[in-house]
Amino acid sequence: MEGRVKVYRELFWTKSSRLVIQFLRYVVVGGIAFLFDFGFLYLFTGIMNIHYLVSAALAFLIGLTVNYLLSIFWVFDKRTMENQMAEFLIFAVIGLVGLGLNEGFLWFFTGFIGLYFMYSKLISTFFVLIWNFSARKLFLFR
Repeated sequence: MEGRVKVYRELFWTKSSRLVIQFLRYVVVGGIAFLFDFGFLYLFTGIMNIHYLVSAALAFLIGLTVNYLLSIFWVFDKRTMENQMAEFLIFAVIGLVGLGLNEGFLWFFTGFIGLYFMYSKLISTFFVLIWNFSARKLFLFR
């Protein structure tokens, strides 16, 4: 019983330097950030009638901010940079590269190969998740 409590505590509550714990937490954080991004996109465009391109940019920034905050407080146990503005800027650039990769994968698998766009999104999500986690771990949270 004590072993389970220790695993539970490490998985959910205490800071952990274990890569597998950080990755599992990052997957959860990514899902939460996606819900914010998706939800605000709907709110801004579907309810407030803001143009979808403006809404998408605003919602992306909100999701990125949620991802950053949860990552520094819950996912990663060490920070490489002391300047939080510089850290967030690098975090955002990594996210923008991920967004570019996502668009590229969607174009390639759907536009070029002809795969159903939802399947393309699943493939893309896997690779972008690996990119975002690896780059953020390497450059910001080692």
